[in-house]
Amino acid sequence: MNVSIVILAAGGSTRMGAPKQLLHVEGQSLLKRVAEMAMDTPCYPIVVVLGANKALVRKELERMPVTLIDNPNWQDGMASSLKMGLVGAYMTFKDLEAVIFLTVDMPYVSVELIEHLIKKAQENMSTTNETPDIVACRYDGQLGIPVLFKRNIFNDLLELKGDTGAKKVIMAHQDKTATIDFPQGKFDLDTIEEYRNFLSNFNQN
Repeated sequence: MNVSIVILAAGGSTRMGAPKQLLHVEGQSLLKRVAEMAMDTPCYPIVVVLGANKALVRKELERMPVTLIDNPNWQDGMASSLKMGLVGAYMTFKDLEAVIFLTVDMPYVSVELIEHLIKKAQENMSTTNETPDIVACRYDGQLGIPVLFKRNIFNDLLELKGDTGAKKVIMAHQDKTATIDFPQGKFDLDTIEEYRNFLSNFNQN
């Protein structure tokens, strides 16, 4: 299956107080870390959506084989970045069958998780005996990113507006959604306290 990865990296990190894309873990920025992880998967193309602090953020991806998409409307909310990323992926490779959306602030996303999403997308669901149109991660009692959307859901993504994200589309198609458990998905780095706590726990493991 031809699957693209879209990394959403356009946010202004207002709660963090500094560009979270550039925060370091194990000597690498969060953005470069997730981009390199994505490159280790079988997915193509790898698309990164930039917005706030794009001049600084872009430098982290120099000489990397990724497609960079500038979202001038990033302040309008998550929907604009989802749509820009999807369009960028399709323009890079028109034979896309699915897209996986990632963010930079979920440090436990791995190659194994991405491969699990793709494998699940190719398996029949027990309820319908058909392959799912969406595969979402389950954590902390909710469904969300990382999430895989197949091509016949693309139009739903393109209709999103404002600060509405992928969850709205997932909830609208629950009967066509498969899930995988990803308990570590509850760790996302929105504040400096969460970042410091993560580093403290990460370095102890």
